[in-house]
Amino acid sequence: MNMDLKALRKSLRQQRRAVSKFQQRKSEHDVLKQLSQEPRFKTAQKVGVYLHAFGEIQTRLIIQKCFASGKQVFLPMICNMNQHLVWVQISQRQYHNARFSHHPLGMQEPMASRGLHVSTLDVLLMPLLACDQRGTRIGMGGGFYDRTLASAPHTPYRIGLAHNFQYLSNELIRQPWDQPIHLLITPSARYRF
Repeated sequence: MNMDLKALRKSLRQQRRAVSKFQQRKSEHDVLKQLSQEPRFKTAQKVGVYLHAFGEIQTRLIIQKCFASGKQVFLPMICNMNQHLVWVQISQRQYHNARFSHHPLGMQEPMASRGLHVSTLDVLLMPLLACDQRGTRIGMGGGFYDRTLASAPHTPYRIGLAHNFQYLSNELIRQPWDQPIHLLITPSARYRF
């Protein structure tokens, strides 16, 4: 990884963690409003979504909206054998009872022994550190989403969720393994790629 990308990651992590609780709640509401108007999300039945843990756009209201709309909700779980993500369907009860295990990397995962391939999903809501005007996404650095999506390049519809400052006007260097997103939603805009 070049030093510029390392410095960018560090800076964006710090900015994301510095977002106040009030601003996080406001951003969550604004992103949900943007997402609710998105046709691909409206018609999706199987939605993959992350549990926020590191200052990302919070997903509590999105998950509640999915359940209220009769959508099936799937959470990512890291498969230790190949370091890909698999997707585990959760119930509303599981979510409200917070029936999750703590992964060593710091995030929560559903408690399950098996999950489904990402191609099962209609829409995938993805966290990120940054995204440029071509849909190139910088994640946290583990490569889990890139590895997973490389095995299903045409599905599902990929939507990145980000704070306004995470959308970059300058172009990022896209590596051969990088999996771009189709749409970025921020509290103030939607960007299609």
